[in-house]
Amino acid sequence: MKPPMKKINFGAGPAKIVEEVMERAHQEFLEHPGSGISILEMSHRSKEFANVIKSTETLLREQMSIPNEFEVLFLQGGATGQFSAIPLNLKRDKECADYAITGSWSSKSAIEAAKYIDVNQVFTPPKPFVTIPDEDVWKRNANAAYLYYCANETIHGVEFKKAPQSLEGVPLVADVSSNILSRPFSFQNHGLVFGGTQKNLGAAGLTLTIVRRDLIGYQHPMTPGIFSYAEMAKHSSLYNTPNSYGIYLTKLILEWIRDIGGIDEVYRRNQVNRYYCTVSIPVKLISSV
Repeated sequence: MKPPMKKINFGAGPAKIVEEVMERAHQEFLEHPGSGISILEMSHRSKEFANVIKSTETLLREQMSIPNEFEVLFLQGGATGQFSAIPLNLKRDKECADYAITGSWSSKSAIEAAKYIDVNQVFTPPKPFVTIPDEDVWKRNANAAYLYYCANETIHGVEFKKAPQSLEGVPLVADVSSNILSRPFSFQNHGLVFGGTQKNLGAAGLTLTIVRRDLIGYQHPMTPGIFSYAEMAKHSSLYNTPNSYGIYLTKLILEWIRDIGGIDEVYRRNQVNRYYCTVSIPVKLISSV
């Protein structure tokens, strides 16, 4: 009997997962190697899971070249949850935050952030979203808590080829949900980098938040514990029961990326010239998930 034909999946997230990773996850589904039980049944307090989450963090640090001064948190609530968590944790004693609105996701983030902090739009959002205004015309606030940008706006196809310039004392905050590990990334001037894993790094339900340690501990008193970077860092992302299987699957994908040659090889594979759209060439994304 012929196997059923597999559909070609262009889903935006949950997105297609590499065949080799799916096969390995299938093989290890009933028993995580050496544990005698499935990862789905494994206690998140066990030494076996401690090895899983530690290995995942180590691989992520290696593949993204994450500096030591950053904490890696494995969270829930999706990238959308971070739209609230970011101002709650990073506001400190500041009155406003700068937002570069280049598409749907940065727009939604700014709307959510406005519940907790004054939002300064550094430029008038272009309509339609097909370009990014030159930074010479941006109106930044030198006293802003942070400058927020979405590195890759999947809905509109707009991507920052490099991070925006940062004013002294104003950390950059980047949503990298759709282009994380699709190209090399510099953490210079960044205070926080975050993204859901369902597009490039696994299944839905896991959010990676990479935050500079000197920014942790200033959360608003009303911040829920699961959204508090201080609480999550203090408990090594185990303040509550984590998405154990999501972390495991991300580990498998990171191992696959490592084994094919790392982020440089992924970037090379993404360099294609067969995609055409109305987005301005300097800001056109190299891949859309």
